[in-house]
Amino acid sequence: MSAGRKALVTLLVLIGLILIAVGVVYFTVKAGSLPSFIPGHIAGSSAHRTKRGLVVVIVGAAVLLIAVIGASVGRRR
Repeated sequence: MSAGRKALVTLLVLIGLILIAVGVVYFTVKAGSLPSFIPGHIAGSSAHRTKRGLVVVIVGAAVLLIAVIGASVGRRR
């Protein structure tokens, strides 16, 4: 695997893991307590942002899948 492809796969894995972590935050933290850098904060709300969390986890999993496919393309058996 070339250095450029390896760097891209590493970046995709990092982005995918970060997205999944943000999705877990959406599931576990109430909307009123979300950190300011994560969209979806609603002052005084006690609800969880489950739809956003589900979307972010799915996108993170898709990015990880793309990284795995990118790492395996061109490998010999």
